[in-house]
Amino acid sequence: MSVECFVTGGTGFVGQHLLARLTATGHKTWVLMRSPENIGRLRQQVERLGGNPTYVHPVEGDISREELGLSEADKQRVSSAAVAFHLAAQFTWGLSMEHARAVNVQGALRVARLAANQRIRLLMVGGYMLQNLTHLASIGVDHERPENTNWPAVYDRVGGYEGSKLESHFSVMRYMQEAGADYTIVHPATVCGHSESGHILEGQPLAELIRNLAQGRFKAVPGSPEHWLPVVSVDYLVAMITCVAFDPLMANQQVLALYERTPNLQEMLGRLANMLGVKAPRRHVAIGLLRWLLSIPGLAARFAISAESLNFIQTQRFDMRHSKQLEQRYQLTHPDMARTLENTVRYVKGYFIN
Repeated sequence: MSVECFVTGGTGFVGQHLLARLTATGHKTWVLMRSPENIGRLRQQVERLGGNPTYVHPVEGDISREELGLSEADKQRVSSAAVAFHLAAQFTWGLSMEHARAVNVQGALRVARLAANQRIRLLMVGGYMLQNLTHLASIGVDHERPENTNWPAVYDRVGGYEGSKLESHFSVMRYMQEAGADYTIVHPATVCGHSESGHILEGQPLAELIRNLAQGRFKAVPGSPEHWLPVVSVDYLVAMITCVAFDPLMANQQVLALYERTPNLQEMLGRLANMLGVKAPRRHVAIGLLRWLLSIPGLAARFAISAESLNFIQTQRFDMRHSKQLEQRYQLTHPDMARTLENTVRYVKGYFIN
């Protein structure tokens, strides 16, 4: 059954693919846009990705504005939605705590308030590190009583972007629970390109990793042979998002979207290097040492690596039983990851590497 939806972050990478999937299945979708005059370009992109552009409609606003900056008329339009998909966030390394909080934390809470007030189901995209309880404890997050967390200290440890994603997650959950409103949270791993087309946007972490590898900036493998960077294809991710968003049994639940057979980082870099036709790094460098080296003025820029990105390279493996149960319920399967990575590399080489 087709229902109306509201989407923030619809012009982003995952957002574009989500719009394509929603509209391909007949869902009329309202998209929050700072510049609604650009709707023509977004519709063209949605069509290229297999969606139905006639179902994409803009509402002017911004998550950084009170009440999202929506006009009364647009609030009325959005009120017809059954699900609010919140994907919008400012992603960049080096964000100050104040700026990251203002956009990513307060922005998420503004979307949550809209959803709760309109009695709309909230589907929010989090991140897989929120399922790494050992990591959360190590950086000072009290996941059982997050109100006891010293958030400024957490931001100092992990940076503005990741700190704000962690804080927004716990803040939104608390708000929705206190409001008695329904939410569902999907935690994706690092997102690959589309399994068939390889489509990915410039600036995505995996696209930047591939470009750095192609340009010879990886002199060693960060971490140990146990370290890995879990991935998920964008098409599997949006399939999982749309399944859980409309499933009554997933109200107030969380799910991890992650390809658990992702190889360790050394093997993955080796595969990517082979596809690129470059030499793969073989030696390992300890994360702590690499973090220290990147603190030396000029080195981070020279190697195009941010110390904040190292937080996502971990040894923790995850309990995927709940995700597998949902895959069976929805008849979902991960696409072939070797082919997905190969197509992603081909896309990055074709569009982002001179």
